[in-house]
Amino acid sequence: MDAVLIVDKPAGITSAEAVRQIKGRVRPDRVGHLGTLDPFATGLLPILVGEATKLAPFLQDGEKEYEGVIRLGIETDTLDRTGAEMRTAEVPPLTIAMLAEAAARFTGKIVQQPPIFSAIKRDGVPLYKLARRGLEVAPPPPREVEIRSLTIDAVDAASIHFVAACSTGTYMRSLARDVGLALGTVAHLAELRRLRNGAFTLAQARPLAAVLERLAETGGNRAEQNFAEMIGMREALGAMAEAEAEPALVRRLRNGDSRALDGLAPAGAKLFKVVSAGALVAVAEATSRVTARVVRVFGPS
Repeated sequence: MDAVLIVDKPAGITSAEAVRQIKGRVRPDRVGHLGTLDPFATGLLPILVGEATKLAPFLQDGEKEYEGVIRLGIETDTLDRTGAEMRTAEVPPLTIAMLAEAAARFTGKIVQQPPIFSAIKRDGVPLYKLARRGLEVAPPPPREVEIRSLTIDAVDAASIHFVAACSTGTYMRSLARDVGLALGTVAHLAELRRLRNGAFTLAQARPLAAVLERLAETGGNRAEQNFAEMIGMREALGAMAEAEAEPALVRRLRNGDSRALDGLAPAGAKLFKVVSAGALVAVAEATSRVTARVVRVFGPS
């Protein structure tokens, strides 16, 4: 099986655990994922299987969309509901104008302080591991991110619901903290659900348990590709331009001969797919109007 499985991750497990569970049911058992979800979070988790693990560099920088609930009045050390309470503050009466102003303030390119409990590494060790050991951890440096759209609505006197589309690397926990401060209080992220990751959407996904059941029924067999949450490698690259290669050129490419790409690049394309008989063979980069180089070659399925 060389494909992308579109999974709806449940709360209570890590993204790595979701990968582990799928890994035991597919062959080959090379499995990875795009975009880590915190254990308490749910929603879209694309799982890469077999040769599709090589697609990660071309898929991981897509825009992401989330919805969630921010709890006002309480800040935790992890900035989410799983952490220890650090401080509390009164919550001012919420108005439509206040929420609209907060949404506008955090829409566009902003400088965001990532949380200490994050996968950002220091000396090769993720900061969250250092923090969980009780070590004093200096905050990671601020970074520029882009929140392309943000809506905020009141749920009750101390909770707000949001929907955000953002660049990769944006922390929703940090957004929750910062929105709370903008509203004159403190806050943490109480609920989070990912709706979109690049071209993949939650509408394509099935619950992890259902995907595991389906894989058990088919034995992880690539021939059983009649369920919607499995996306072939060619389709996973979406609208990327493509060029058709004859079998003789495919053999040359798989033997490392980039000259097989001469004259093959689609006009105006930088990166492009090389396909043959409907299957993805390689991703290549045009280096001039007539030449190109191989970026990644995929083995036969």
